[in-house]
Amino acid sequence: MIRIAMWSGPRNISTAMMRSWESRSDTFVIDEPFYPYYLSKTDVDHPGRKEIIEEGEIDDSIVADGLISDTELDCSIHYQKHITHHLLPSIDRKWMENVVNCFLIRDPKDMIISYSKVHPNLSMHLLGLEEQYDIFEYVKKISGEVPPVIDAKDVLLNPREILGKFCERIGVVFSEEMLSWSKGQRDTDGIWAEYWYKNVINSTGFNSYRKKQEVIPGKYMELYENCSEIYDMLHKYRIQ
Repeated sequence: MIRIAMWSGPRNISTAMMRSWESRSDTFVIDEPFYPYYLSKTDVDHPGRKEIIEEGEIDDSIVADGLISDTELDCSIHYQKHITHHLLPSIDRKWMENVVNCFLIRDPKDMIISYSKVHPNLSMHLLGLEEQYDIFEYVKKISGEVPPVIDAKDVLLNPREILGKFCERIGVVFSEEMLSWSKGQRDTDGIWAEYWYKNVINSTGFNSYRKKQEVIPGKYMELYENCSEIYDMLHKYRIQ
């Protein structure tokens, strides 16, 4: 059993990546397992907040234990979709020593333009770049090596090549099943899917990359510059 923990910020292709892995016949996926706990410990006003907290697991130790023990018996791969800022400092990271920690990054310009359309007041925390770099450095320390990094743009430009190289890097045989999937919501989607997953639910594969023509709202220029510094530090390690 290989357990893949993919760490991403929001407004990335993280849900499409989860679809890609779930399309494999040998893979079980889990969607943002620390999200209910994160909402229960913060005042972030996300749609469906009350329902997510009430129906989700808000004991972080139970969540962590499940990530290194729960499995589908007929699956040899356990893929975990994580949002970086969900890993609050109060969560014990010991479980991370038992998974293959990987990182999905995206140009902060694209993240900010996308997220600003659905959220009125973005912050460094909501974009999760600082947390992503902190987790990256933590994984480097506990593993003694640079963990795998893939960039959303590279995946969209050539999903077969980048996913193939990524699979090789983590010791998994690439499958063509990863390149397409059927439309619709999945039982494995979090209950927040109705608020956030419309595009992916209607998709059948990775979208083609399109450079955004919009400009970053002026009030977010400083945020963009701060995020870009972190993104650049991670980008140099990306699989290409």
